[in-house]
Amino acid sequence: MTPKPSLRLACWMSHKKAQKFDWQEFESVCANHGYELFNVNLERFLDEQGPIHVFLHKLTDIIASAKEGNEQNSQKIQMIEDFLQCNPSIVVIDPICNVRQLLDRHICYQIIRSTDLYNYGIFTPNFCELNYKEISDIKRDLQSSNVTYPFICKPILGHGSKEAHEMTIIFNEKQLNQIKIPCVAQSFINHNAVLYKLFIVGSKYHCVERPSIKNFHTTELNVINFQSSDVSKAGCHHDLSILDPVDRNVVKIEPDHKILGEIAKTIRKEFGMDLLGVDVVISNRTSRYAIIDVNAFPGYDGFPNFFEELLECVKEKCTMNQFNGKAEEKTDIFV
Repeated sequence: MTPKPSLRLACWMSHKKAQKFDWQEFESVCANHGYELFNVNLERFLDEQGPIHVFLHKLTDIIASAKEGNEQNSQKIQMIEDFLQCNPSIVVIDPICNVRQLLDRHICYQIIRSTDLYNYGIFTPNFCELNYKEISDIKRDLQSSNVTYPFICKPILGHGSKEAHEMTIIFNEKQLNQIKIPCVAQSFINHNAVLYKLFIVGSKYHCVERPSIKNFHTTELNVINFQSSDVSKAGCHHDLSILDPVDRNVVKIEPDHKILGEIAKTIRKEFGMDLLGVDVVISNRTSRYAIIDVNAFPGYDGFPNFFEELLECVKEKCTMNQFNGKAEEKTDIFV
């Protein structure tokens, strides 16, 4: 028998994100777990829409827009953060401050590099933030960070617009004047055109294989501009994903799930988030695992029983929140 909903789960996501959600199924799964699901209206004050016990969101586009100076979206984010600060008992998936730092690719890579994942042969390719148009400054920053050719230039802000997914591959020094500043430059790792997307939902993870960029064996090539979403979506076929003849007989490196599990556990802990997507490639030269991007609340295409796992994560967070609240109450007695 389906339990009568006793807790309210408020959800906000963009129209584009919502279209990919089976809302009816999600609502049914929430009800089965004792939660009433409803859409938040950001045009109204949140305290008018309560009670709210869980706030589940994909606010990345609004956060990114606010960071770029959009006053209307800045006010929306401020309203949400003020409301949550005044209502600390609400379980938030995921904390807005943590999402905000994840959206900055340079900060994101710094966090990954600060972990102990290197003990498992896991790394993020050398990177640096490029903020100057002078070629001499670009060369200096690349050299000081050991970024090697070819490298990929990525927008610093990893969300919020189509431009966030516009990538450029630079092959040699003569092409440095074609870099769009500001950006993050990251050494390109040959990985046989195979990308592993690691989808994280709380303590659970699932890995799916996607197409990726082919190997490059020379730096005497023209600059390549591409949309990352056009290359690595499920089922897409892009010219950049077709291996050259010299690489077509390479032995595929199957991922080690112990290593993937370590990545999932560590990334979740370091970013303080529960809904994450991690892009992983395996170097065809060293067989080491490279984390090339981390995303908030990804699409979860191919994740089995996603809604069930999401609600299990929600329940776990609610239980932890209740336990921490009781612990604080007991502490207060002795103050």
